[in-house]
This record gives sequence, structure tokens and C-alpha cells, in this order.
Amino acid sequence: MPRKNQQPAAQSRAVSEETGSSIIAVDRFIFATRDSGYKGTESAIAELVDNSLQAGARHVNINIAVQDEGLEYPLRVSVLDDGCGMDKNTLRQALRFGGSSRFNDRSGLGRYGMGLPNSSLSQARRVEVYSWLKPGSVLHSYLDVDEIAKGVMTEVPDPKPATLAAWVGKVQSPTGTLVVWTRCDRLDHRRVSTIARKLAPPLGRIFRYYLWGGVTILINGSKAEPFDPLYLHENSPEPGAQLYGKPIEYTVEARGASGAVEGTGTVVITFSELPVRTWHQLSNEEKRQLGVINGAGVSVVRAKREIDFGWFFMGSKRRENYDDWWRCEIRFDPILDEAFGITHTKQQIRPQDYLLDILSNDLENLAKALNGRVRHTHLQVRAVDRTVEVERLASEKDQLLKPLPKALSTEQEGVLDNLKKRHPSLRDVPPPEEGGALQYRIVQDSVKDTSFFTYAFKDGLLVLVVNPEHPFYKKLYKPLIENETKENRELRSQIDLLLLAAARAEAAVTHDSQREALAQFRKVWSDNVATFLLG
Repeated sequence: MPRKNQQPAAQSRAVSEETGSSIIAVDRFIFATRDSGYKGTESAIAELVDNSLQAGARHVNINIAVQDEGLEYPLRVSVLDDGCGMDKNTLRQALRFGGSSRFNDRSGLGRYGMGLPNSSLSQARRVEVYSWLKPGSVLHSYLDVDEIAKGVMTEVPDPKPATLAAWVGKVQSPTGTLVVWTRCDRLDHRRVSTIARKLAPPLGRIFRYYLWGGVTILINGSKAEPFDPLYLHENSPEPGAQLYGKPIEYTVEARGASGAVEGTGTVVITFSELPVRTWHQLSNEEKRQLGVINGAGVSVVRAKREIDFGWFFMGSKRRENYDDWWRCEIRFDPILDEAFGITHTKQQIRPQDYLLDILSNDLENLAKALNGRVRHTHLQVRAVDRTVEVERLASEKDQLLKPLPKALSTEQEGVLDNLKKRHPSLRDVPPPEEGGALQYRIVQDSVKDTSFFTYAFKDGLLVLVVNPEHPFYKKLYKPLIENETKENRELRSQIDLLLLAAARAEAAVTHDSQREALAQFRKVWSDNVATFLLG
């Protein structure tokens, strides 16, 4: 006799069927899962590329095409690879949510078996998979959102022999897989050319290590070129970036869901500085094409595959425009997936607090240091840009003055040689022609004493050296550089000409005793100025 409030088994089953108490309401699940996890088309296609690479593919061919203009959703997306292919059971499992044969295997790019069905149905209402273990023996199965929602499809169809469509063309590889999306109702764009164009840069960055290793990814016939966000790789399209310090290596505990330590993994952090002096003169469009503008961030790489790119582990340091000019890459072992908070879509991180505690302080300090270096370099570059007109004007007027003597002290020759080591622009000054005008240059650099400025003169080149540590520079000269107004530019030019005239007057003196006296006067004058400004 059943207990009070206990229903007979048959009645319980009927209620269960009526109210829907199964663990998953499949018709609703299939629509809900379409909205979970993927940022867009590029990340969903990257998931398919992951599967190809995990299958050992060396060539991945992505194709976006118009299937039929008359359809509501006319575009078709396909990914063809030359990987190891799948047998009947493996193919069927690959289309199941969580059906991976490599579940929780950290040795490759995937772990949970959600990638193929989840990424595909996030973009399309139907996904078909063709796979073969030998030429001519193709198996086929599929998932269809509408069939699932109607209850027509309750399990992955048993793979059946099939023939590849004519549009696929001749397939050369003896093994491989083809994934096809149709009724693509959620692609980021509607034009084939736009999708293809926008796919190339992120895939080139995400899979850069594989592309450097010889893998080929084609997008509508064009190669995805590897892109190093640090600009350090020898094949970077624009050379010039410099490694900032040595890569930093951390040994980090790998903690499971319960918090228990399950082992240790390695985190390697690399910083680079972009060539401000070389690239600052590029147009904004050129900088945008290079990836400089709005390119600040950290590339997080797991198992040679970029997982995320963003502003991570920077503590209280906010992102600024100057941060576009340096880069950071964090590489970590897959055993640290939980520490980095890797999601099953492999496109974002949610770092655990203990990992933030380990990394954030160091990265924040390095980010601030790099920001300061970039800021200082930009100030120097802008200062150089603004002095070009002053230097030209001084050279034109120089012919109205008495020529400078050619005799030099050994000390003066050494000063100019040292300046050339630190200021490459001084090395590019052409030697003067016979009777040609004196060339002038203005640089900012430290001086050996407390003078506000000094000079160097050799081979028809007079260099004015402005001391950035002097109070005159900090209180008057530097604000004129930073506050870009017409009045400030004119005042700065007048000061530069005044200092060039003083430096030229000293260079005109030939006797050592007089030169020493003038140098002493310049130092005392500079000290007096500093005292008055700081008083």
C-alpha cells in the first residue's frame, strides 16, 4: 500500500511526462545553448579549427559561400581538413553535447566535447559532418535545430555512407573531415567578403603558433597569415619591437574544484615595446592596419592556442592610449585551466583570486613602468618633431653669421660620438658640402653637470643638448611641449633659437681658457635659474 502522498509508479510516469521532469528539456535546451558562450562567428569557427588541429590536420580550408539566393538564410559555411577522420562511433559522439572521446583530456585543445555541436548551432540551424578514414568511404550525420525542437530528432542519427557534394571539389587527403553549416541565421555579417575579411586577422592571431609550425589555414582560398601581437617573431610584417626584459616564469599550484592541490604548472610572461620612434609618424590608418591603435592588451595562450585577449592581471592600472605601444603575452600549462577559469568555449578567462594574487602585482608594476617609458618616448618624439622647423630656420640664418672654427677639443668629439649612440637621428645627418650651411639638431639628454643645456660640435653639425632634469625644463620647457597650442609652439621655438644662439656663441670660441670660462658661466647661470625657480 503506497504511503500517504506517494503516487503509484504508472501515475508518476504519466505526471513526469506531462510536466517534463527529465534532466534536460531537449526542445528548450537546444535554443538556450545557441545563446551560450560564443562571442561571434570568428570564435565559433575557431572551435572547428581546434577540432581539426586536434585531429592532426596540417591543412584547414574554411569556405564561406552563397548556397542559394532564394533561401531566407542563403550563406553556407564549411570547414574541411586533412586530419585523421572519424569512424562511425566517433562521428556520432562528436555531434553529441559532451560526447567527446577525449573528455577532460588536457593534452589537446578541447576537453569537454561541447565544441562541435555548440559552436555550430550558435551560428546555424543545421550542421552536417562528413568524415572518412580512407578515400571514397565517407560517413555522414547531422544535427538540425528545428527537427530537435519539434521532437523529430531525439538522438544523433546513425552515420550513413555518403558522397561529398560537387561544390566541395576534389579532395586530396586520404583521411579527413568536412563540417558544413547551413541555414546560418546568426552569422556576424551577411556578406561573404565581409565575413572572410574579418576572419583572417583573429584566426591568424589565435593560431599563430600552429601557423608558424607549418599548418595552413585557408579562408576562401587566401592564407591566414600568423600575427604576433608582441611583434617579436622574425616573420612579423613590421619589425622593430623589442623584448622588454627577460620572460618571467612562475610555478603555480593547480587546484581542483575542491581547492585541493593537484600538481603544479608553469606560467611564462613576456613583454615587448613597440618602436615608437619609427612608427609614430605613420598615419592613423596605417597604425590601425598594424594593430597599434586600440591594440593594448594581454594575449593569454594555452597549449599554443590563444584563449583570450584583453586587459588582465593589471590591478588598478587602467588602460590608456600610451598602453597601445607595449604588449604582453601569458602562456600557461593546461593543468592550470581551473586557475585561469577556462570555459568550455575556450575564448575567455576568469582568473581565480589566488592566481590574481600571484600575478597582478608584478604585472601592474611592469605595465606602469612601460606606460611611463612610452609616455617619455612620445614626449621626446614630439619634441623632435617640433624642433625640425627651428633647426631648418637656424641653418638658413647661419650663412649670415661668421663661420665656426673647425678646431675641436677631444672632449667635444667624445660628447658627439656618445650622443650618436643614444640618438639614431644624429647618425643620419649628411656630411656638409664644401661651404654648405651648418646643420643644427636639438636633443634631450642628461649632461655631466647641473647645466640646463650644453652642446656638441663636429663636422658641420651643432647639437644643442637640453637637460630634462633641470628645473627650467620641468617648470617651463616641458609644459610647452605637453600643452599643444599655437602660442606655446611659438614660445618654445623662440626659446630653442635663443639656446641655439648661446650654444653657437660658445662653439665660436677657440681658446681653451675662454671655453672653460664660458662653460663655468653656463653652469653658474643654470644653477642660479634653478635656485630662483625652486625658491
